[in-house]
Amino acid sequence: MYNNRQFAIFSTSQLSKVNFSEVLETSIDTVRKSVDGTKTFVKWDGETVPTPITTIVVDGFYTYEEMLEILNTLEWTEPVEGMK
Repeated sequence: MYNNRQFAIFSTSQLSKVNFSEVLETSIDTVRKSVDGTKTFVKWDGETVPTPITTIVVDGFYTYEEMLEILNTLEWTEPVEGMK
């Protein structure tokens, strides 16, 4: 499905370095952030990392499947009240 999609997680303090015309997010205001607001990510299609992302200190690069697992953690998704 998204075999060619790549992701990079990094600190929200580096969002100003992102050129949103080179990634699949649209703006600083629309990126998803971790529950505590300190991390975010961008995604792109293809193996070549967009040039602005190469200037950012990233926590890591991930595949679609890896990101699904990461986003399903408590760091990225707040638990629903009454569910554990």
